[in-house]
Amino acid sequence: MCPYRLVLEHVTSRWGVLVLIELLDRPHRFSELRRAIGRVSEKMLTQTLQTLERDGLVHRDARPVIPPRVDYSLTDLGREAAQQVRDLALWTERRMADVERAREAYDEAKRT
Repeated sequence: MCPYRLVLEHVTSRWGVLVLIELLDRPHRFSELRRAIGRVSEKMLTQTLQTLERDGLVHRDARPVIPPRVDYSLTDLGREAAQQVRDLALWTERRMADVERAREAYDEAKRT
């Protein structure tokens, strides 16, 4: 697989999109991020964060305090990617009615 396709998969994955958009507002702790995203398992969120961190999109700040505190934020590269993903999400929201009409027309044509 081409390297850029792999990064594209990470950025546009089900949880990758939501993590990037959520971190646009501000840094989050793991539990805050999990609550904000909803319906993501701890394992999947951990894997997603690690993948995005490896790609240079997310920064993990582990502070040596008790109890341990870990914050996740976007790098400059991550902020750029997150803005692109958010724009696509906003476009999808704005154009959903058109998509639904197209689906209905497609389904109707298939039935006849």
